[in-house]
Amino acid sequence: NRNGMIGNIYSMGLALQALQTSSEFYAPRKWDRAQALSVVYSHDYKQPMAMAQVLPPLVGKSYLNAGRRGCAPTNGVSPSRRLPPSVPTLPLSPSTAPITVQFSITNTLKNYFHYSTSVCVPHKSTLLHVMKKARKEKPDIFCFKTKKTHLGPFVTSIHGLAGNKTERTYWQFLSCWSPLQEGVGTYKPKNWEHIQAVFSTY
Repeated sequence: NRNGMIGNIYSMGLALQALQTSSEFYAPRKWDRAQALSVVYSHDYKQPMAMAQVLPPLVGKSYLNAGRRGCAPTNGVSPSRRLPPSVPTLPLSPSTAPITVQFSITNTLKNYFHYSTSVCVPHKSTLLHVMKKARKEKPDIFCFKTKKTHLGPFVTSIHGLAGNKTERTYWQFLSCWSPLQEGVGTYKPKNWEHIQAVFSTY
């Protein structure tokens, strides 16, 4: 993408690794990675595996060698390069007002259905929290299943309709008809944001 994103935020680590290790094949000029790295710098990664995948490009090493970087002792290091002293813990700010999120599920491939609801969740709730609240309020409509992956929970079915590798179908999550760049376990909807789960093919 023009903003430096390669695929989505979770594919960035592997893409940067591939581009970095195959630099001898670039033509006619060297690849400028600054724009792509700025996307990584600005994202707050939560999943350990995603962090492990973006670490090698950030330190300019291969995946196998990134862990050999080592940590030098601070003795003899100039004060400007030492780690800052620990910051005292501040009291938590008052809780922020809850937010309302619009959530809809749509299947246009076979046996069409479309359902929509609005749910109220605590501020900074993830999309997974929104889905759980919708399921709690209307379990016959917004039921869903997930499976654990190294990048967090992955939605396998909604409203009894599961993705199928043979038929190349899956559930895609959109905001204002743009695909989300994070998973349901990390994406945090904004107040009155409309999240759509659309049954799609790839």
